[in-house]
Amino acid sequence: MDFMHYWQISDMVTKTLFFLLLILSVVSWVTGIIRVLQSRKLAATVADDLSQQITAKQPELAGCDTAQRRLVTEQTLLKHIGRYRFASERGLPILGTTAAIAPFIGLFGTVWGIFHALHNIGMTGQAGLGQVAGPVGEALIMTGLGIAVAIPAVVFYNLSVRINRRVMYHANDRAHDLLATSAKQVATNSRPSTVTATQAAKDQQIAQRDAPHATHYRSSAPSQG
Repeated sequence: MDFMHYWQISDMVTKTLFFLLLILSVVSWVTGIIRVLQSRKLAATVADDLSQQITAKQPELAGCDTAQRRLVTEQTLLKHIGRYRFASERGLPILGTTAAIAPFIGLFGTVWGIFHALHNIGMTGQAGLGQVAGPVGEALIMTGLGIAVAIPAVVFYNLSVRINRRVMYHANDRAHDLLATSAKQVATNSRPSTVTATQAAKDQQIAQRDAPHATHYRSSAPSQG
């Protein structure tokens, strides 16, 4: 089928739909490639970056107690995980929208082309198979274009979503490790103070118990002299 002949007989609506599908195709390809590359890079660096963020936060937590330290650590992890999720989802609405509307745009172009062809047949009065098959077949090109635009968008969308799940898995896994490490550090740091307080309480009990004996010894010491 001669595309130039189809282009010459198509009207402004068909040409507009063709350029719209062409723009959606270019945008979806560019967005899909960039999204996949950035998601793969984020999946490789998200765990180390999260550890660096928590390490940089440690000097601010030096004077906090156990509850405050855990709360600040959890809030910091949730904040950065939310940022990673937002960064990993950039461009996905473009891919999803293209995958959803491209077939319908192509279908609308096909319907419009068939209507245009039947209108011309009605105006000329020739309704033979040769007069119908050509225009209808040319109108079906729009359906093929819509499907050709939608398929790469769907592939890029699903691939990006799959990689983003791996990003969130690495981020949540490292977040649990960091929380466990923070809890162990708090327990280790608070253990000496607990031992010291317990020992001081025991010493105080011993001093109170021996106080009457010491008083009796001091009162009886001059008489013995």
